[in-house]
Amino acid sequence: MTKTRRLFGTDGIRGRANTDPMTAGTALRLGQAAGLLFTRGAYRHKVVIGKDTRLSGYMIEPALTAGFIGAGMDVTLLGPLPTPAIAMLTRSMRADLGVMISASHNSYEDNGIKLFGPDGTKLSDEREDEIEALMDEGFADRLPQGAGLGRAVRLEDAGSRYIEVAKATFPRGLRLDGLKIVIDCANGAGYKVAPTVLWELGAQIIPVGVSPSGTNINKGCGSTAPEFLCAQVLEHGAHLGIALDGDADRLVIADERGEVVDGDQIIALIARSLQESQQLRGGGVVATVMSNLGLERFLTGRGLALHRTKVGDRYVAERMRETGINVGGEQSGHVILSDFATTGDGLLAALQVLAVLVQEGRSAGEACRVFEKLPQVLKNVRFSGVSPLQSPLVQRHIADVEGRLNGAGRVLIRESGTEPLVRVMAEGEDESMVARVVDELCATIAEAARASGRG
Repeated sequence: MTKTRRLFGTDGIRGRANTDPMTAGTALRLGQAAGLLFTRGAYRHKVVIGKDTRLSGYMIEPALTAGFIGAGMDVTLLGPLPTPAIAMLTRSMRADLGVMISASHNSYEDNGIKLFGPDGTKLSDEREDEIEALMDEGFADRLPQGAGLGRAVRLEDAGSRYIEVAKATFPRGLRLDGLKIVIDCANGAGYKVAPTVLWELGAQIIPVGVSPSGTNINKGCGSTAPEFLCAQVLEHGAHLGIALDGDADRLVIADERGEVVDGDQIIALIARSLQESQQLRGGGVVATVMSNLGLERFLTGRGLALHRTKVGDRYVAERMRETGINVGGEQSGHVILSDFATTGDGLLAALQVLAVLVQEGRSAGEACRVFEKLPQVLKNVRFSGVSPLQSPLVQRHIADVEGRLNGAGRVLIRESGTEPLVRVMAEGEDESMVARVVDELCATIAEAARASGRG
């Protein structure tokens, strides 16, 4: 029987660096356990390890390396690179396992570990459960000795490999000449490769968020602070802006007016373009329960289905594989284009948007407003200890709200898989009612959280 998951959340392991579970000791045991589980034959097994720019990466990387070496795996260190680059290199280098050390959009104090299988896809819940179970059960008698240990090397041209793959996804014969683009790399993993790709394709670039210090990742910049991107676009008179998050697997866009374009609009734009060129597969798009109802209505109007999954780009990717769909993603800016990548890739998604702008000769403001969004409000409530969603008071309030909406909207309440937060979302035709519903629910959840803390 599978134990309750203690380490793994919706996107690998994540937490405050140097605090359980995100410690060097956990990383060491994880490397040993995962290494043992992915050793499958009589050959030299290999794992590739990348990271973002967090200071704590200097602690987690060598601990993981020691664990994998101790499990008999050879380690190839790739340095700071986007998460999708690690996924790509795992597959192209025929590695048995890929690892990305990153807490994505979180602040620098946090870190995380994401695992990819040989095919470059994120591990399933079941495989993560196997790793966690082995870490709990112990494996000392299975570790190799002597000549069975692995070695570590560093791959110096890893970034160049990803740059060439990214450029190859841009339509042949097109160029970005004449476009002025702000590229905000969040002082994160894409700080070298993303500006290089855009510049080599012909764009005039204004790079920001490209001076990582180890403690400034996502700090006032990147996709989680789009107001900075918008201000930069206006200041420089750019045609558009692109902001990545800390590990560059998601993006937001700012148009020439300094207005934000979210993941739902990006998905709609790419899906429409591929449908018109007869390259959209599977008869629809995959998104999560968070995506706006306006996206669903837009797709339905074009004869396309919207398949919804629970939150997490891994679940989107799994559904895409099941349905044969080649476009999917999240409102937050994870966009998965399975013709090119196995996971969300902010840069590749941005390149597809840019291709549409060049081909159609339209501004970002014109092209990226694909559908009318329904009013949607999302707020977070932080808690500690027991989840407040278990409170009967909260459950009654949720039922009451759903009755009041009565088909005119919807409410979605869930715990974050990466932080101790309850996320409260509502959408509907009546904007004031949506805002009021979210405020009421947040107040009730906060009250339940306080009561739980006192108890």
